[in-house]
Amino acid sequence: MKERPQTNGNLIPIQASTQSICFACGQENPHGLRLHFCTAQAGESAAEWTPTSFMEGFRGIVHGGIVSTVLDEAMSKAVAAAGLRALTAELRVRLRHHVPPQRQVQVRGWITGQSKRLIKTEAAIMDAEGSELAHGWASFLTVEGLASPELQREPCGPTTIRAASSLSLPLDR
Repeated sequence: MKERPQTNGNLIPIQASTQSICFACGQENPHGLRLHFCTAQAGESAAEWTPTSFMEGFRGIVHGGIVSTVLDEAMSKAVAAAGLRALTAELRVRLRHHVPPQRQVQVRGWITGQSKRLIKTEAAIMDAEGSELAHGWASFLTVEGLASPELQREPCGPTTIRAASSLSLPLDR
């Protein structure tokens, strides 16, 4: 069995807080996704997202790393919507079908369970017909001193589920 690396005891506590330049949801990040989630109910998040062609891996297929990021963010927002402060500890993604660029998809995250510091979550990306394109599972660990997201309790309504669909990305991809 492999031994864990030893530390010198000078570990610095995590001081994470939300910021407007977050790659996934930061509205001030010119290269980010600018996702905007709302809270359907405590412990659930929802958004609409239209990926651009700049997010492709292969032609006509959004890169799996971008899809994973969106799923992780949906689960993170679900945790925040429950009033919990936590960070992703483990993430697993199943890419069921390709996510096409330039087509709006629905993103949803929810909490499936909690025990002590561990929070279990799931998320899905669905096309307009309701077919699941990708599914994610994650474990979050609660963290003391982590600032709560500012947008954690915006209720969903007919016009509040939205995400930025045009991004200011560099052309040298």
